[in-house]
Amino acid sequence: MEFVKRPKWKDIELNSNVQRMFSTIKELGKDNFFGSSPPSVFVGSKLQYPNVNVGILSPPVYSEDSWILDSPNYWANSETTIKDVVSYRNNLINSRFKSSVKDVRKENKFLEITKEIAMAYKPVDMEIYLKKKPNIVLSKDKINMPMGPTGLLSGVKLTDNVKVLNSVEKAVDDNDLKAQDAVIYLYNKNIDENFLTKILSIGALGLKKNRKLVSTRWSITAVDDMIGKKFINEIKDFQTIDKFRLFTGNFFGNYYFVMLFPEVWSYELFEGYLPGAVWNFSGKIEFSTDNEWYDGRKNYAENTAGGYYAARLPIAEYLSRIRRQASVLIIRFETPEYTDSLGVWVVRQTCKKTMLNQNIEFETKEQMLEYAKQAIIKKFNFNIERVYNQSLLLNKIKTQRKIWEFTQ
Repeated sequence: MEFVKRPKWKDIELNSNVQRMFSTIKELGKDNFFGSSPPSVFVGSKLQYPNVNVGILSPPVYSEDSWILDSPNYWANSETTIKDVVSYRNNLINSRFKSSVKDVRKENKFLEITKEIAMAYKPVDMEIYLKKKPNIVLSKDKINMPMGPTGLLSGVKLTDNVKVLNSVEKAVDDNDLKAQDAVIYLYNKNIDENFLTKILSIGALGLKKNRKLVSTRWSITAVDDMIGKKFINEIKDFQTIDKFRLFTGNFFGNYYFVMLFPEVWSYELFEGYLPGAVWNFSGKIEFSTDNEWYDGRKNYAENTAGGYYAARLPIAEYLSRIRRQASVLIIRFETPEYTDSLGVWVVRQTCKKTMLNQNIEFETKEQMLEYAKQAIIKKFNFNIERVYNQSLLLNKIKTQRKIWEFTQ
């Protein structure tokens, strides 16, 4: 494994600098500071295209353990809580500057430094100078991780050599390697999705003539989509599973029911928001849904957005691992336990965890659907029949005749 493995939570003793970084609010109000980026960068999407805001994320104090402020894989596999993640993100100052998406093809000091930071696998020490004190406001949405204070960058200086993996350097230096091929190459080198999102977002991958900045929101989805399609293309050459399988799991108040049917690849996601959940504004349980058939989607999954691709990736990866294909129905419940929206990485990590759990096998589709229905009634006091009746995948399985039926 090439990527750096993080220690388990119980093995970490946070030094005084880290504890200070996590608890000192007045430090966030400085207009210049010496800090250490996790490393982390962010490209915004709110300006009028082709202009974007490019940000270097760093705490306002130095700590060799600042990596913990931007480490979804670690958070998901440790004792990190939702409040911890919000606190971590709130301590990252987004020192940003405006750029055109094609400026990565020109000489630009700020972009070159941001690119170096994005490529690093260890915290990057730097001096940051802002035009004025940062605006201390925490923002959040469904796709991106929460964002802390923001300030306009006036100067930045790296104070240490940036540590870059050989595989990353090779992919970035290869101007003839398409972005999708670069992402797959690095993923096969155990570079995680969070890292890939950053280097894709900063315009460090792809054919030289096509490189450009990509908003972090869209680079997250692009990485999940690229890797997911890689596994989907693989599993289409495999036999279908031989029994019906149900996986269940939860993380940070997100509960997943993943049903696998012994059919060729297709995929459908239902996302449900319980009353009191962060994104439920009506007080009633609401569902969004998107799907794809064997040939895939032709357009973006508007209803479930980035969650569609983030949930699909671990499922396709699991099927590739067992060398089988299946039709997949996912039902997600976001509950009030999920007290803060932390970004689409939570979807990806919850599905990863779910697919590592022991599954339950059934001989018939009816048995699996009934089992899931009763489990959902018991847990959420909700009859899932309405979703079953809406499901295009279930309807197709029910009505589509098999080849062998025509030979009888």
